[in-house]
Amino acid sequence: MKPVPGEENDWKSLYITGGVAALLQLAAILAYAAALAALGPKPASVEEYFAVQQGGRLASVLRGDFLLLVLMAGYLGTFPALFMALRRVSPVPAMFATLFTLMAVTLCFASESTFSLLHLGDLYAATGEAAQRARLLAAGEAVIAADMWNSSGAYLSGILLQGGGILISLVMLRSRDFHKVTAYAGLLGNAFDLAQHLLHPFAPGVSNTIMMFMGPFYLVWFPMLAWDLFRLGRGQSIKV
Repeated sequence: MKPVPGEENDWKSLYITGGVAALLQLAAILAYAAALAALGPKPASVEEYFAVQQGGRLASVLRGDFLLLVLMAGYLGTFPALFMALRRVSPVPAMFATLFTLMAVTLCFASESTFSLLHLGDLYAATGEAAQRARLLAAGEAVIAADMWNSSGAYLSGILLQGGGILISLVMLRSRDFHKVTAYAGLLGNAFDLAQHLLHPFAPGVSNTIMMFMGPFYLVWFPMLAWDLFRLGRGQSIKV
């Protein structure tokens, strides 16, 4: 099926948006790593989180998951652009990859706990009653148990997100509009990420080992996505 003359030009702004989103995702990863290196690791308990918050709200936000929401939000820009670029190569896998990713992003935003914990932390700092503090700690534990890492919805969202990344990377391998490096980096990064995600509840030690391998591939994937999408936005090498 040949493209309608001028049709691809209508989507150039979407490709540019996708490229900008990919760069923002890369920036979010680097900023998150820098924040953890400078401020310390993510709090391991509700008590630690509340203590960090009392020392500085900004530090508690940066050491939490908020920057990861920026990473997740970027998928709302990259995957629609990827779908439009790859829809003629393999429309059904590209469509499902995009749908899976959008569903995963929605689930993550619905369960992210930063603002809930900030609210509980403010209440915790404002009261000196032991019973009230115990109730607030219990509420904080409940929030963490239902957040973007620990709930059943979180487990499903990880499968959808990494599954979508694998699918779209496989479609890229068939396209002449994306570098092979882009496709293989996305395929390997998302495959390692999916493996560690599936294993984490049952074998966290193995999962943590796998996580060391996935990071470098993402650091290649996002800038390469930006490069390819910007090139498509300039109208270069659209040959599908």
